[in-house]
Amino acid sequence: MAASVQRLQKCAVSPTGKHTASVIFLHGSGDTGQGLRAWVRDVITPELAFSHIRVIYPTAPARPYTPMRGALSTVWFDRLKISQDCPEHLESLDSMCSTLGAVIEEELKAGVPKHRMIIGGFSMGGAMALHLACRYHPDVAGVYALSSFLNKDSIAFQAVEQRVAAGQSVPELFQCHGTKDDLVLHQWGEETWSVLRKAGMAATFHSIPGLYHQLSRPEMELLRSWILAKLPPDGP
Repeated sequence: MAASVQRLQKCAVSPTGKHTASVIFLHGSGDTGQGLRAWVRDVITPELAFSHIRVIYPTAPARPYTPMRGALSTVWFDRLKISQDCPEHLESLDSMCSTLGAVIEEELKAGVPKHRMIIGGFSMGGAMALHLACRYHPDVAGVYALSSFLNKDSIAFQAVEQRVAAGQSVPELFQCHGTKDDLVLHQWGEETWSVLRKAGMAATFHSIPGLYHQLSRPEMELLRSWILAKLPPDGP
């Protein structure tokens, strides 16, 4: 299985000092790691950079994407349609969790333990991050989802419920969604937060006034503060 895992292209923002923590930031559908980094840099000055945290922006491999009638797109997983109600495409989700697991492994080899890592993303990237953290790497410090949602019967919900019932830890969740995003998408995002919170996750949800399906400076400032709270410079 490990031999079949493909290596992702990625770019990264290196810490200005000693590397003791890592953030993996996953782009939305059709974007790239470089595209997301450039967007973040446009939104927040200085960019999302830290003295001790390496910020990694992987790029999803191009795959046929059903909502685009099978056209190739850089998406983390396939889905039948952009809806809360359809079944998840578990084959592509599980395959990408394995592929992204290799990125986590690289950080482990660099000396960063999982409790000093955060996984997050924008839109589809946030949903991918939730699957990766809740199902495969629940020992990371936290997970964040910006303008994201999970399907109603997501296997990620079940994974959190099972871990909490067994007395096992789950990562803390940070979620943001713009109030001017498609009303249904904001509702789906808030429902995702609500279900995960009821399942036992420590979870925060921020509605960003006037924000469409995009990043904003207030949102990124909130995210930066949350990351620093979870991954302080002199952390354990």
